Amino acid sequence: MKTIVFTGGGSAGHVTPNIALMHRLEQLGWEIKYIGSATGIEKDIIEREGVSFYPISSGKLRRYFDLKNFKDPFRVMKGVYESYRLLRRLKPAIVFSKGGFVSVPVVLGSRMNKVPVIIHESDMTPGLANKISIPFATKVCVTFPESLQHVQKEKAVLTGLPIREHILNGKATRGYQLCDFHSQKPVILVMGGSLGSQIINQAVRGNLDRLLAQFQIVHLCGKGNIASEYAHTRGYKQFEYLNEELPDVLAMTDLVISRAGATSIYEFLVLEKPMLLIPLSLQASRGDQILNAKSFQKAGYADVLQEEDLTAETLAAHVEALYANRLAYQEVMQSRKVNDAVASIIALIESHSLTS
Repeated sequence: MKTIVFTGGGSAGHVTPNIALMHRLEQLGWEIKYIGSATGIEKDIIEREGVSFYPISSGKLRRYFDLKNFKDPFRVMKGVYESYRLLRRLKPAIVFSKGGFVSVPVVLGSRMNKVPVIIHESDMTPGLANKISIPFATKVCVTFPESLQHVQKEKAVLTGLPIREHILNGKATRGYQLCDFHSQKPVILVMGGSLGSQIINQAVRGNLDRLLAQFQIVHLCGKGNIASEYAHTRGYKQFEYLNEELPDVLAMTDLVISRAGATSIYEFLVLEKPMLLIPLSLQASRGDQILNAKSFQKAGYADVLQEEDLTAETLAAHVEALYANRLAYQEVMQSRKVNDAVASIIALIESHSLTS
């Protein structure tokens, strides 16, 4: 039995595509291990999957001044040593990295152990962690065709994004029951990323009466962001976060309001959900979500509202226009060329893994 070590963390988008691959590899007889941060979101997600999780020390890779920048290089060095020791013990045939700051020590530890590494980049341009890691990788899988120009030609492979199989198997009836909704009025799903978004939350609630006149709204507002004053508002259901129930909620959803993280928007695309994307601004990010959103808008999959232009009024107007044109968006989504990213990546894993 071959062993594969996965790594990636810092946000749900750096973890959930790994799950799609892990399930398929388990069916093929691979033994799955995961290396991540002891305090990151990846620990809870992976342990729920019943996969062996090994925590290492890691420092965040920041582009801005912070006193922690002086300490974190030492945490990264400690993480490299811990990864090196772990990989010597686990003896994987290959390492698969989804990015995020915790992945850098694992990739470096793999290189020291002469274990091949395959990296996946979700966004259009590589994040800082993957920029550091790419020179040590055997292959680099990318999601967007535009990404090929940012990776060495001999390493880059356009695979698309691995989609969790269970996200496709939701039941709308269970979604309606969970939210106490009915099927006579369309449903909007609002998502602000795994941690929620205050600015999106405020815009939705700032024009709630207008939106609820036409829609029912299920709002994933982030930890600690549930507004008690709306707890009993008919047609408006709040959750901090959804995990197992998300496929059922998506099955009943007609429109999505979301940030533009690659993992989420590709899942919406596969499910053919018209989207209003509100990417993180340049003040809060490196601009990757802006590029993701522009790509989807150009392809005809989504409407885009920049955060700088977001108000309660502009949000409501864009939602109403999106719903009015929803069939055109769905027609474009249905006509796209479908690529089985899971199968493509597993073929790379098997062809580049070490023989036992």
